Amino acid sequence: MTAAAFASASEPRELFSYRKFWAARFGPAPFLPMSRDEVEELGWDSCDVILVTGDAYVDHPSFGMALIGRLLEAQGFRVGIISQPDWQSADAFRTLGRPNLFFGVTAGNMDSMVNRYTADRKLRSDDAYTADGAPGKRPDRAVVVYAQRCREAFPGVNVVIGSIEASLRRIAHYDYWSDKVRRSVLLDAKADLLIFGNAERAVVELAHRLAAGEKMSEIRDLRGSAFVVARAWRPGADWSELDSSEVDTPGPPARLPDPYAASASDPDARRAACAAGEGPSVDAERPVSAVSRIEFVRARQAARARTVIRLPAYEQVAADPVLYAHASRILHLESNPGNARALVQAHGERDVWLNPPPIPLRTAELDGVFAAPFQRRPHPAYGAAKIPAFEMIRFSVNIMRGCFGGCTFCSITEHEGRIMQSRSPESIVREIGEIRERTPGFTGVISDLGGPTANMYRLGCRDERIEAACRRLSCVFPRLCENLNTDHTPLIELYRQARSLPGVKKVLISSGLRYDLAVGDPQYVRELVRHHVGGYLKIAPEHTEEGPLAHMMKPGIASFDRFRVMFEKFSREAGKEQYLIPYFIAAHPGTSDRDMLNLALWLKRNGFRLDQVQTFLPTPMALASAMYHSGRNPLRKLSRGPETVERIRSGRQRRLHKAFLRYHDPDNWPLLREALRRMGRADLIGSGRQQLVPAFQPAGNTRAAAPGSAERKAQSQPPRRPAPSAAPVAVRRAPKRTN
Repeated sequence: MTAAAFASASEPRELFSYRKFWAARFGPAPFLPMSRDEVEELGWDSCDVILVTGDAYVDHPSFGMALIGRLLEAQGFRVGIISQPDWQSADAFRTLGRPNLFFGVTAGNMDSMVNRYTADRKLRSDDAYTADGAPGKRPDRAVVVYAQRCREAFPGVNVVIGSIEASLRRIAHYDYWSDKVRRSVLLDAKADLLIFGNAERAVVELAHRLAAGEKMSEIRDLRGSAFVVARAWRPGADWSELDSSEVDTPGPPARLPDPYAASASDPDARRAACAAGEGPSVDAERPVSAVSRIEFVRARQAARARTVIRLPAYEQVAADPVLYAHASRILHLESNPGNARALVQAHGERDVWLNPPPIPLRTAELDGVFAAPFQRRPHPAYGAAKIPAFEMIRFSVNIMRGCFGGCTFCSITEHEGRIMQSRSPESIVREIGEIRERTPGFTGVISDLGGPTANMYRLGCRDERIEAACRRLSCVFPRLCENLNTDHTPLIELYRQARSLPGVKKVLISSGLRYDLAVGDPQYVRELVRHHVGGYLKIAPEHTEEGPLAHMMKPGIASFDRFRVMFEKFSREAGKEQYLIPYFIAAHPGTSDRDMLNLALWLKRNGFRLDQVQTFLPTPMALASAMYHSGRNPLRKLSRGPETVERIRSGRQRRLHKAFLRYHDPDNWPLLREALRRMGRADLIGSGRQQLVPAFQPAGNTRAAAPGSAERKAQSQPPRRPAPSAAPVAVRRAPKRTN
């Protein structure tokens, strides 16, 4: 493979321009087969690609394995599904036989560890992606387990891993559940290839090239892919390596030479150097006074497309938290498809090579992906069982992907990228029509037109050249970029078109809203509030204090206050009683106990009583997870100086931060009273309007303070009736969410 061929990956081929594979003659399957009997009913002798997933198979575009499976089917390939196999042996992985091209392995729509465990590392009692919500249908680290079982079932078979679990573990990463840095999932899974981010381009090209006879070991130029190679491997001789395996350490200040102090004994050489545009060069072994001529050495800039950056090795980042934060910073800075360079990270005697991220899909390509003949319901094998995740989205439409917010705790940007990919109004309207005509139980209400963020549809950089060169981690922090197009007019027109369709009574917006974008367009807020809020609107200020917000890369609370004023004004004008559902995160890196106290006081002043709240859960590869593990802030250039990020790691402090968000819950009062006394804020204990928690504990309360604490005296006092709250309770119940 030549360097020119490798670099050509920056010019993506149109997704549907490939000549279809010969098996296209079979046509689309009613459902992608999950059993050998279904394969034979379709007239197939084998499957070209078999997708293994930790989710129940729902033939709907919101489920990743269905989206990729139908896309490969549209390319002419025969695709089978192995859903939630019994991983205790390899037998379940032999169900459909050996795939002709490869096994595609995914943990499902969620990371298996996030799916199975809470932020307190406790097992969850249900699984929304399983029939009837049954738990225990997937293993821990499902990608690793499934990939190894595929190898056992068919030695020598090609194994490709992908989706969010593999995507977030493509390099050495901090693992919250084991509290250590783990190596790239490629090595543990023993996979041939890892496809990260949105996989459509890479998986389609991979399938066609394998079908044409290329070997998996020769395919090294796919954007959005990672693989393991021998140390010092390069695609071509003209490639350059930039070593970023150490944190830059400034040395002692050195005396610079006087550029005019050339030796009088060599005036001709001095004139020649100036005429040639050369500059000063100082020999470190000679005193400045001994320098006899001035030279400028112009370094050659290697082409970015043929440059790889060497990250600190796995062994280094596992032992040195500062280097871990440094590697995280480099990875995120090299995330723009327009200018990202390849990355390489040593693991022992081998290198994990990461190609640049995938080029986003154009609107026509994204429309084509969503135009597949989805049945929009679970596979018949599940009978009458309910799959909670499907029930939640069965009447919703995904209108876009990606997010340019860059919140440090969120995995959307790492997986889907910062460049928005939006569908056309025609494609969205067509899907609404399919819901109306084909989805049982439709009552005329579309539950959501959204995506990762409700109001980023068709927003983005005003200039493609600027976008391709940009290295900012967020388009909206610390302030809105002046090059960002924030015109909501296309979204307003889409809302109007959707709700005017025959048979559609109402279109709701259930995805989270980016309020700092919305406040700049009152017309959008008016349209949203008057027609698309079903009583409650989700919004995520996350915190009120500048310290935590800066570490989250979220806007200040003043933006939320401006949006709330607009929301309430337009709700009154529409004659509707509607409420905001705010989301807040407890125990985020950079948050002090006093920050959480101030947030609790803000909640009480504003009448918010949150029912379900979220404690920060460090997910692999997120910037906030790097802060949590290393105590350093990768949003800035790193050094080995004393600057650190406050981390909330102890179980008791994490419980305290969560308790501040639920200050109104009597179960939390003992912990809060003890903390307030320790913080010197005992004045906030009492039944006054400005106080946070009462001094008494209600009878029957089951949670007591730690033995020996000052709380025992307070609990011994006779109970008194608390004073009524002066502020109305605006929100009583907030849905649970994960980071």
